[in-house]
Amino acid sequence: MNAMVPIQYLLRFIDEDSPFGDVTSDAVIPDCTCLAVIRAEQEGIIAGIQEASALFEYFGIVAEPGKKDGNAVIPNDIILSLKGPAKGILRVERTALNIIGRMSGIATQTRKLADRASAVNSRCRIAATRKTCPGFRALDKKAVQLGGGDPHRMGLSDGFLIKDNHLALVPIAEAVRSAKAASVYRKIETEVETPHDALTAAKEGAEIILLDNMTPQMIRETLFGLERAGLRNRVTIELSGGIDEITLSDYAALDVDIISMGALTHTVKNFSVTLEVLPGAG
Repeated sequence: MNAMVPIQYLLRFIDEDSPFGDVTSDAVIPDCTCLAVIRAEQEGIIAGIQEASALFEYFGIVAEPGKKDGNAVIPNDIILSLKGPAKGILRVERTALNIIGRMSGIATQTRKLADRASAVNSRCRIAATRKTCPGFRALDKKAVQLGGGDPHRMGLSDGFLIKDNHLALVPIAEAVRSAKAASVYRKIETEVETPHDALTAAKEGAEIILLDNMTPQMIRETLFGLERAGLRNRVTIELSGGIDEITLSDYAALDVDIISMGALTHTVKNFSVTLEVLPGAG
């Protein structure tokens, strides 16, 4: 997932911002080349350099990265140095900054929470969810990875995740058996809300048990029940629901493997970056 997305994916954002060109730059800027830099304005983990570079280069601009995706940066660090047609740089500017800003915000928050979890449980991973910006999921998930998190599923087609609304229609044991019958190549994850349902799902062969909105005490009861049944080492335990920065350490300290947090992508604080045109032509 760290691979570059197709340029056509990125050009959609340019088309959204300038479907008929940049009328201001076309009217007031002569055909000339210029130099520009993109700088970080805060401390954090940078992401989106690969995508921004691809967009600038598509419009004939030489983009030289000053940092790599996933690097830590501080204010005034140069992220990208640009040389090329002034109109091209100005047309791509806001789209590139939006991509870098959102992806870096996600990567920065993910790194912060991943470090917090690993400090109390070295094998506990922080994961994303499908609570992403529509049309931006590939980049949201990539940013989570650059921050040290797990992307989880890209979409409904990627793997079995039997959730509460499935279980409102089909009993848990039947749902797991049906999923197993449908494919032997995909792992089966089952969302549960009680220790009893967790044990049922594990006995039926679910490989990942998602403990949803459970209190720490309920999680301990669930883990004890799985251990007593000889099933704890056969399943991956994921937690989700109601876990935030304040409570993360308490949950991560339990004998769990993954904590998935929608807040990694649905509540993003934009990372501040700026583009500055430098004096003189290139």
